Amino acid sequence: MAYFSHETAIVDKSVEIGKGTKIWHFSHILSGTKIGKNCSFGQNCVVGGDVTIGNGVKVQNNVSIYKGVEIEDDVFLGPSMVFTNVINPRAFIQRKEEFKPTLLKKGCSIGANATIVCGVSIGEYALIGSGAVVNRDVKPYALMVGVPAKQIGWVGISGNTLAFTNNKSQDDFATYILKDDNLEVIEK
Repeated sequence: MAYFSHETAIVDKSVEIGKGTKIWHFSHILSGTKIGKNCSFGQNCVVGGDVTIGNGVKVQNNVSIYKGVEIEDDVFLGPSMVFTNVINPRAFIQRKEEFKPTLLKKGCSIGANATIVCGVSIGEYALIGSGAVVNRDVKPYALMVGVPAKQIGWVGISGNTLAFTNNKSQDDFATYILKDDNLEVIEK
């Protein structure tokens, strides 16, 4: 087996899991799910069915990733963060045909106990603070906090808050130019 699965984890049939991925205690990977290489799933995670996860994704303890969520490479999901999949759930009404897609783009990070309401897209390298509730699309490199989440700044590829001089900033990975309330990124 090219991946590691703890003896208490359950991996259903019809699952694709990349080399070097680790699935820890009491986690369940449901049918139809595709997981890339070198991912890590902490204890008590549930994934799928029919979820697609890229390479290098780190999922901390107690995270459920529902059908309709797509996760690109190098995304971080903090402990006990939450995805939703229906806007107006009721226990007595099935709304599986109303699942809304949610996209997490390359390199973004979601803090512990944050909630991502279905139907949104989180931009590349964005950082969602712990406990935030995201109910709308997030720009690439945006720093979001609060309930509902609001943008309070920008972060670089490093994850550090960017400080600007003459609308320009940099970190070890890139130079960032603030233009019309968006970032232009010149990678090194």
